Amino acid sequence: MLYVVAWPVLAEADDTALRRLRAQYHPREAGLIGPHFTLVFGAALDREAVLRAALGSIGRRPFWFMIDRIVRSDFYLYAEPSDGAAELTGLHEALNPPPGGEPFEPHITLGVFQQAVEAEQVARIVERQHLPMHGRVEELALLRREGESLATLATHRLAA
Repeated sequence: MLYVVAWPVLAEADDTALRRLRAQYHPREAGLIGPHFTLVFGAALDREAVLRAALGSIGRRPFWFMIDRIVRSDFYLYAEPSDGAAELTGLHEALNPPPGGEPFEPHITLGVFQQAVEAEQVARIVERQHLPMHGRVEELALLRREGESLATLATHRLAA
């Protein structure tokens, strides 16, 4: 499967906090990939050339974002940006075929929980201790996942 992600550039304390949260509450993925915004989810391998071309054609500037809310959806916990969400949505739309499913909500997955109440408790703690977080998106990457490995196929720096 192929993915396109936006790498957040964060202050050291914020990056450490997100990595620790993911290691504790999303350990299966945390060892594979650090904090990121996924722009293309699980595309077929035959879309690699199309995605490479789409990445190469993006002429957007780096942009700032602010994570100021933690959202719980069923058993998942997400950090969602307010500032920067429109830019992330625009990148998602540029890289994906016309929408047909659920609307895109830019986020960084923090955890997967066995019980929704546990996710709610962690959300409250994270909001009190770590928000808001400010960061910048400067680079996108095309990734290929095969089993438990992840390979970077291409990167694209947003134009300054």
